[in-house]
Amino acid sequence: MPRKRNNGDGSIRKRADGRYELRISVGVDPKTGKYKKISKYFLTKTDAVEALHRLSEEMRISAAEPSCKFTVCEWLSYYLDNYLKNKIKQSTYASYRTYIEKHFAEDFKYVKLKNFTPSMLQQFYNRKFEDDDLSAKTLRNLNNFLHKALKQACMERFIIQNVSECVELPKRLKPQIQVLSIEEQKRLVKASYKHRYGVFVRLVLATGLRLGELLGLTYSNIDFVSGNLHVRQTLNRVYKYEDDGSGKNTEIVFGTPKSENSVRSIPILPAVIADIRKWQKQQQKDRLEAGDAYNVSDLVVTNELGGYIEPRTFRDHYNKILKDAGLTGFTFHALRHTFCSRAVERKMDPKTLSAIMGHYSVSFSLDVYSHVLDEHKKEEMNKMEELYFEEDSQRQSDDAMSFAVVVRQNEDMSYSAVSADFDDVTTKGKNVKCVIEAITELIHEKIYIDNADIASPVRVADVTYDDNEFVVVVKI
Repeated sequence: MPRKRNNGDGSIRKRADGRYELRISVGVDPKTGKYKKISKYFLTKTDAVEALHRLSEEMRISAAEPSCKFTVCEWLSYYLDNYLKNKIKQSTYASYRTYIEKHFAEDFKYVKLKNFTPSMLQQFYNRKFEDDDLSAKTLRNLNNFLHKALKQACMERFIIQNVSECVELPKRLKPQIQVLSIEEQKRLVKASYKHRYGVFVRLVLATGLRLGELLGLTYSNIDFVSGNLHVRQTLNRVYKYEDDGSGKNTEIVFGTPKSENSVRSIPILPAVIADIRKWQKQQQKDRLEAGDAYNVSDLVVTNELGGYIEPRTFRDHYNKILKDAGLTGFTFHALRHTFCSRAVERKMDPKTLSAIMGHYSVSFSLDVYSHVLDEHKKEEMNKMEELYFEEDSQRQSDDAMSFAVVVRQNEDMSYSAVSADFDDVTTKGKNVKCVIEAITELIHEKIYIDNADIASPVRVADVTYDDNEFVVVVKI
């Protein structure tokens, strides 16, 4: 059986006229299935051999180089419509379509996919971040979508490098969240009783529901007997793209929650159940007043005619309640953050809280709400002062001096301490007790051995310290 020929395989033979014929394979003819060859003629065998080597190398390089006529944006659109569209949410599809048309098309509409380079993409991200003020999170979302599309292009040998893996993105900052203080929360709850939809402000403050989850909630997903609320669907207004990508109208869509973890069950308090029962009576009243115009459904949140309420309209109702409470600047999502912050303050188990919130991990919950934890760590550490500084009549004397020491916890979970009076008196240890004992000795040596001049130690009230630090007093 003759061996399979590869592009670049060739042979040289001497013709009767004295010339040398180079015959080289250039692939298979798709119509006949037979090998295609070309012939070239040379006066000397040396010239023929050199030509064979040169042509073989050119064909090898040509075979290794991808051949693709897509531009970057053409490929992104093709990938979105042919690989992703049937397995992602409509809202996600709309977001990806916006990435292509609003962002990538600015720079890469006419750039060939095979000519797309890391430096092009890096400059694009730099400009988006520095000039267009896109957030680090948005840039990562753009790059995540691009990475998936280019990965498929690599698999199909359209390109040999996924340039999205070669760029440096801005560091993602911890999200700034809005949380009502306890006093502000009380004012909002009080004002909510004066409004038709105030019951849902209280419901979110007691469950941490997202707005879409609240508006898509049905009675069949509330178990009044066991006291559990099940998050199974959402209601959102999203872009509606036509098959040809031409339409950009919006529509109300009932869909699945944000992620797999968002499908969850939340225990609800008896007071919340009673609140919802009262709301059901209001809906019954609406039905009687509207008569045949009333739309009977299983939705919990409805207007006077029984229809759904879309997000923008509900936010308008919420803002009226907010204004009535004398509050401004708090988005509806701030109610969710407030619920979680109150739960952390009351030491709810982190794993339980993460499940209730629908977060993808416990660490995410703790990271987002670490500001609450920091405050509590500081309060709890201050309570420990009495363990290390109990009155000891034999040790204390009337002329004992008190010195302020700033203690902080390090990233490696050890502790550092520095004297407020002596900048060069610092120490580090595995726990608070160790660093306090050590720095007390150092201050003692500074005063009685080094004869440091300290007529009036810094008052504790005058010491400045960061959120993750606290002040203790040592007596010498």
